[in-house]
Amino acid sequence: MQTAKHHEEKIDRALQADVAAHDFVAASWQRSANVHRLEPCRTHAPHRLSADEFKQACERLGPLVDTAQTSLDRLYQAVGCDGCCVLLADRNGIPVDRRGAAGDDVTFKEWGLWTGTVWSESHEGTNGIGTSIVEERALTIHMDQHFHVKNTGLSCSAAPIFDHEGNLIAVLDVSSCRSDMSAGFSRLVSMTVLDAARQIEAAHFEYKFSDARIVLANAPQDFGRAHCGQQGVSLVAVDRDDMVVGATRAARRLFGLNDDDLKKPLPLSLLYGQQVNDASQYSQAGRRTILQALARQNGNVSAAARALGVSRATLHRKIKYLKIDC
Repeated sequence: MQTAKHHEEKIDRALQADVAAHDFVAASWQRSANVHRLEPCRTHAPHRLSADEFKQACERLGPLVDTAQTSLDRLYQAVGCDGCCVLLADRNGIPVDRRGAAGDDVTFKEWGLWTGTVWSESHEGTNGIGTSIVEERALTIHMDQHFHVKNTGLSCSAAPIFDHEGNLIAVLDVSSCRSDMSAGFSRLVSMTVLDAARQIEAAHFEYKFSDARIVLANAPQDFGRAHCGQQGVSLVAVDRDDMVVGATRAARRLFGLNDDDLKKPLPLSLLYGQQVNDASQYSQAGRRTILQALARQNGNVSAAARALGVSRATLHRKIKYLKIDC
């Protein structure tokens, strides 16, 4: 950890050079100093919520905490070690769940890397969780990139998580106080954190649309290639009639969708600009229904007709018309 005076001088030089326009760290330093009126060398204890305030923060996240459990476990197994912890924070920068080695608990509690503390930029200045919230993207704040000198011993990699309507709902973070944490290794951790955040985002989307079919969406020119990087996972939820009922933030951006678009009937085919022959679509839908009914009845036409609510003769005529082998 560098000296307080050296760190303060470094921030002052960056702010005077006005490099914030092309440097997100300098932009965050500028917000910390000019908007939040924080001082780099000011020493203060982490801001901790009361038990009731923390309970309310957890309740606001709803089922996301439960759907994130598997991803949190896997992330900690992948990057967790002595001196590292995994934090799931809400959009206000409040960690609501964490993973860490028991031997580090005392250290991390003192540092504030614990549930119920506040890591927004307005409280802690430039840091992984708070700056990821503001920037709405994955990033790493490595050691002396932190605003407060007391946090310059940390390396924090964070990634935002967006809800089923495309709004930022949480942030996933891996923080380390290891002195041997290099910038290069931090970048590898950042990629792992981003992948885990996208897994949580997808699981939350699937939970919210549990009655729908989930489709991995691609741009028309990119069929077969998944879009799941910085922008998120491109998923679309469709109902039994192949009408779009939901889309992730990445899918909304991919297809130019907004909330109003999703309130109206929207065929999945329309997203890809496909010209659909309604008569052909009806015919194919009928064929699919009959094939499925026959399969469920082991090829028995009479039983399939009863299941479909039509006469055996009517079903036979439809089978003949659609040239279905049975």
